[in-house]
Amino acid sequence: MAKVLYFDCFSGASGDMILGALIDAGLPLDQLRAAVGSLALDGVTLEAERVDRAGIGATKFRVRGADGRRDHHDHRDQAHHHPHHEHGHRGLSAICALVDRSALSEPAKDRARRLFRRLAETEAAIHRQPVEAIHLHEVGAVDSIIDIAGAVFGLERVGADRIVSSPLNVGSGTVRCAHGVLPVPAPATTRLVAGVPVYSSGVEAELLTPTGALLVTDYAEQYGPLPALRVRQVGYGAGDRDLAGMPNVVRVVIGDDGAAGGLQRVVVIESEIDDMNPQIFGVLMDRLHAAGALDVFYAPIQMKKNRPGTLVSIVALPADREALAGLLFRETTTIGVRFQEMDRERLERERVTVETPLGPVRFKLATRNGDLVNAAPEFDDCLRLAERHDLSVKAVQALATKAYLDR
Repeated sequence: MAKVLYFDCFSGASGDMILGALIDAGLPLDQLRAAVGSLALDGVTLEAERVDRAGIGATKFRVRGADGRRDHHDHRDQAHHHPHHEHGHRGLSAICALVDRSALSEPAKDRARRLFRRLAETEAAIHRQPVEAIHLHEVGAVDSIIDIAGAVFGLERVGADRIVSSPLNVGSGTVRCAHGVLPVPAPATTRLVAGVPVYSSGVEAELLTPTGALLVTDYAEQYGPLPALRVRQVGYGAGDRDLAGMPNVVRVVIGDDGAAGGLQRVVVIESEIDDMNPQIFGVLMDRLHAAGALDVFYAPIQMKKNRPGTLVSIVALPADREALAGLLFRETTTIGVRFQEMDRERLERERVTVETPLGPVRFKLATRNGDLVNAAPEFDDCLRLAERHDLSVKAVQALATKAYLDR
């Protein structure tokens, strides 16, 4: 069975809310403390307490500073205008140095560095400054570093094969920051959710913070309603404030893909196109995946008047057919699509980590009726090790496969 994690962001999301939800769903706080403690951020302690938000029990994650003060960790409506602790703000290189020295796994370090760089580049674009000149209010504060590094650790420990999110409720109104009063969503949040489905339910508050937007958009592979799951764990992460008529929480649902093995009913949507700028095909594929497509692929074909064309094929759940067909009409030059429902069979999948002489490599295992059919090393892990050791990727793949067989 493939493990799926679903972010339910009906009340937005912030970094501490995501960590609270992961703890509520079973992430051991002592393991999180050990992982974050390896960042050598002196004088801070992590706390988690049970709270009530509009009748829903949830976990509130907090960082306590060296002075014993609890921060206002849910940055929303008070975000981005001062350091949350007296440690001040750090630049990107200083933060990456903390990550390098930490006890996070190598894949987690790579992910954390990429997240911090993406946030730094977002701030740099907004302020029109070089990335090296940015000392980030949001990312440089101690609690934000903990949010991002802690979420990377927590999500790696969950080990989900696929992460899905609801559309993101961004809130409305204004937020006060160092540069004055700005509209919600804040400029950094707006950049980070580019290409992602967002909405406002009318609540006059900042519901989605830059850190929350960064984490959800980096991990989520698609957006839409809760997929078919055998639910195993549910966690609620609380924000600081109670919102009128709405639980101020983000929900995490973890379960097994009900269609990970065996038969699954899908719809195949197809269209031939021979009169469109080929640059659009890349954008189209990204938007189809974001709208819920399970798979998208293109094939070269020969069409009327002997013109070369492209066959667009989309595999999706039947419930998503109308939305995907509408997107195809809107984004391309096609004037017609066809579709048919069919069954598909998928092998059951799981991931294991194998120690190799070069470092850890994740393997994807596929089984059918309990029999192992395929074991493949994760390409990104092999590429990372190949670059680090100046080897070819195929050499690393061979070493990893041998380590798997010898274990």
